[in-house]
Amino acid sequence: MPINYEGLFKVLENKNISISKLSEDLNISSATRAKFKKGEYVSLQTLESICRYLSVNINDILKFVTADSPSLLYQRLKEEMLHQIKGSIYHETQILLTYNSNHIEGSKLTADQTRYIFETNTIGLDKDHAVNVDDVIEAQNHFRCVDFMIKSALEPLSESLVKDLHRILKTGTSDAKLDWFNVGEYKLEPNTVGGIETTKPSNVQSELASLIGKYENKADYSFEDIIEFHYQFECIHPFQDGNGRIGRLIAFKECLRHGFVPFTIDDSIKLFYYRGLKEWPNEKGYLIDTCLAGQDKYKEIMDVFNISYE
Repeated sequence: MPINYEGLFKVLENKNISISKLSEDLNISSATRAKFKKGEYVSLQTLESICRYLSVNINDILKFVTADSPSLLYQRLKEEMLHQIKGSIYHETQILLTYNSNHIEGSKLTADQTRYIFETNTIGLDKDHAVNVDDVIEAQNHFRCVDFMIKSALEPLSESLVKDLHRILKTGTSDAKLDWFNVGEYKLEPNTVGGIETTKPSNVQSELASLIGKYENKADYSFEDIIEFHYQFECIHPFQDGNGRIGRLIAFKECLRHGFVPFTIDDSIKLFYYRGLKEWPNEKGYLIDTCLAGQDKYKEIMDVFNISYE
């Protein structure tokens, strides 16, 4: 993936530091130095060390110029997750996905509280603001789900992967104390979505296995295929609760896997999203347009970090 390190050389020039001096002080090998000149990929751990040394932001020293942006996005998310780089697109994606997805499902945590929990692993409260413990646990669990989703982004979909996401999301919550809730396993009791009956518990395993099988046997994938899977997954509603969040995490994963800009659903398009799911059998355009609007929202984040999606 071609990378332009012109910014790095400009910063070095402005600070009157040679590339040799930089390499010596940070113990950078000659092979890595050559990569800067060739525009080749250098680990984010090395880039972060350079940023600390030069007191600059990562976007000040490099620019990605590849057209293969979704692959680049995956690489960035994976590397930044690995090294827990603060202020990165991984950092912002964690907060964006967790706040949006939990909020539209009824979490009372604010965006600032969600950010505070992710960044400090603590809860900032005053005497006038009470917080539901389950909301906090599910926010922390969702952060772990996003990590799991990134780690498994390029893997085929499977029942075990879907169950693992649910187990991570619901472990430690009040729901998990209920035997019939069946955390990490398929639902034992019937449920509905938007007043519409979903797949009966006895049929969940066979219907989800069939859905995944048909999806995985496709020769190629379109953005609409991912939305179609999302709709079918929500119709099955395989778990007692958490199906919307699991479904959206799967959709994000599949966008990374198949080279599409992911989408996020926030409060401003929530009602359009629910309408789109309800109307999908008759009019697919509603949900597709809503997910495209959600793509635009994520593109704004990509723009901040100079990640091209053209």
